[in-house]
Amino acid sequence: MRDHQAEQTELRGDCERCFGLCCVALPFAASADFAVDKAAGTPCRNLREDHRCGIHARLRQKGFTGCTVYDCFGAGQQVSQITFGGQDWRTGPPERARRMFDVFPVVRQLHELLWYLTEALTLPAARPVHAELRKALEKTEELTGGTPEELAGLDVAAHRQEVNVLLLRTSELARAGTKGRRKDRRGADLIGARLKGADLRGASLRGACLIAADLTGADLRGADLIGADLRDTDLTDADLTGAFFLTQPQVNAARGSAGTRLPGSVTRPGHWTAQV
Repeated sequence: MRDHQAEQTELRGDCERCFGLCCVALPFAASADFAVDKAAGTPCRNLREDHRCGIHARLRQKGFTGCTVYDCFGAGQQVSQITFGGQDWRTGPPERARRMFDVFPVVRQLHELLWYLTEALTLPAARPVHAELRKALEKTEELTGGTPEELAGLDVAAHRQEVNVLLLRTSELARAGTKGRRKDRRGADLIGARLKGADLRGASLRGACLIAADLTGADLRGADLIGADLRDTDLTDADLTGAFFLTQPQVNAARGSAGTRLPGSVTRPGHWTAQV
């Protein structure tokens, strides 16, 4: 048996093995999430020479909430240590640095797919498609091991679409056992929605926009949360036991409490404790 929990642990960012790629490769605009503008390929002004953040302990206070939400799913260490063999973008030719920055978002998408596929294989109800999920997982793992040139030329959107067909089937199988009416709110606009105490057991919330929605005390057991936008969503005392395809960045973007029940695949954010 594969140790899927251990595999998901590897699909988390490890800054000690990365050259600060997310702080350089990605752009951001001045907003509620970022205090300043930064262009893609330009190092963040807070990035130190040792690739560590100079204000890591004070990111939220300094206006960089977006940084505390982000996770690369382990793409940073993969690109730094495997794809480019431990070569630092600071010390190499500009072309290598540009290629690293181009490849990083591609590998990040592949690693996110690995997260979903790994979780799908832990769902007993999805057993009818486990063989296909394993094949998709192996193919995705093979793609992550490509050369910089292969990764830069990869049609990652097409691969995501192939995998999504399987993830949709997984969702249908996993939610089929939920008693009662299984709500389909896929892609729904639920910005600021008042859903306090709502029964969303086994609901499909794939891609739903739940920004600033009130889900206080809501029952989300066994819900599909893939791609749901949970920025500033109030999950105080909500029950997400058995919810699947939930990622750490989604949880980090939400608000919660000591009473919020989470699936074992994610951890309770530190800033939630401060709100209790």
